[in-house]
Amino acid sequence: MPAKPDAFTFAAIGDLHVREDRSSLLRELFAEISAKAEVLVLCGDLTDVGKPREAEVLAEELRACSIPVIGVLGNHDYESDQVEDVEKILKAAGVHLLNGQSYEANGVAFVGVKGFVGGFGRRMLASFGESVVKSFVAESMAEAIRLENAMRTVRNERAVVVLHYAPIVDTVEGEPLEIFPFLGSSRLAETIDRFKVSAVVHGHAHHGRYQGRTPRGAPVYNVAFTVEKLSGRPYALIKV
Repeated sequence: MPAKPDAFTFAAIGDLHVREDRSSLLRELFAEISAKAEVLVLCGDLTDVGKPREAEVLAEELRACSIPVIGVLGNHDYESDQVEDVEKILKAAGVHLLNGQSYEANGVAFVGVKGFVGGFGRRMLASFGESVVKSFVAESMAEAIRLENAMRTVRNERAVVVLHYAPIVDTVEGEPLEIFPFLGSSRLAETIDRFKVSAVVHGHAHHGRYQGRTPRGAPVYNVAFTVEKLSGRPYALIKV
């Protein structure tokens, strides 16, 4: 095995929302990223409305990327009920799509789930009342459990958690207060804080804040395309 590097730099970006008529902008961006990072992480909403043709356009753009690509899907990728086709196309293009699995690169484990909504802290939606509410909360809990089960398989010293939905409220600040409960869930942070995690990346909150931390101090980065990042580019460059 190759020696573990002292520092590992990966690029992360979310919410590409690729449409059927997307230009070559992403192709240029992926080529640029390939010269600056060792891995590219995609944090969901890879397509605009979950159409296979949109996935094909993204797959074509990713041909310009010469480094491993890891990703999770987002809510937009489910919109057209063709998620299996979307997954098949992206996997055939070499994207390592994670849904409760991990992928190792140079000694760093990337663990991914989509996550779900439900709110943050004391204001999280509780499993109480109508059955539809209980089902809603059960989905949120299932995603947290899926993440926990994946993390329990990791033996690496460095681990990066890849999500679409936010695990903390800090990185959704800037969005309208009314939609905070639909941007993520603290249940994800509760799971993350049971493990040693070097970084967490997510998207979904287009007008949120770039950086925050879980209650126990794991760094969290909102890498949605439109969020201003330290790199000055649509993608974040993160060292672990």
